Amino acid sequence: MTIRWPDGFAPANSPVHVVNRIETATNPQIVWRRLIRAADWPLIYANASKVKIEGGGADLFAGAHFTWRTFGVALKTRVTEFDPETRIAWLAESSGVRAYHAWLITPRDGGGCTILTEETQHGLIARAGRLLFPRRMEHWHQKWLEALSA
Repeated sequence: MTIRWPDGFAPANSPVHVVNRIETATNPQIVWRRLIRAADWPLIYANASKVKIEGGGADLFAGAHFTWRTFGVALKTRVTEFDPETRIAWLAESSGVRAYHAWLITPRDGGGCTILTEETQHGLIARAGRLLFPRRMEHWHQKWLEALSA
């Protein structure tokens, strides 16, 4: 499986590109449930807050619109890919940043799965954040992966 980058967001065309991966013994269905339960992200990922799914509810779904804060930025976000238990991606926007964040969950022989997440970003805030805090996004995304696989 590979990331399906929308126009303009392929890593080669993006000033910010982050990749994180983890191998886990956790069942892919459990990882998926934790990942789409956006209302609970602040409980497992300290870098997420004020998550609100348009129309209410706790779980993301195909085409869902939601707002949230991460890295100190308030984002308007739309789920653009949603293949249950294998793939989800969203486009997030705020003043000074446009980001595409994709997740792949791949079952492993013998149980467990690999979780891969990649994000690309554009905009002044994205470039400034990368310059001032070069490894911050990798660090926090790895923490998120660890929480999903715990």
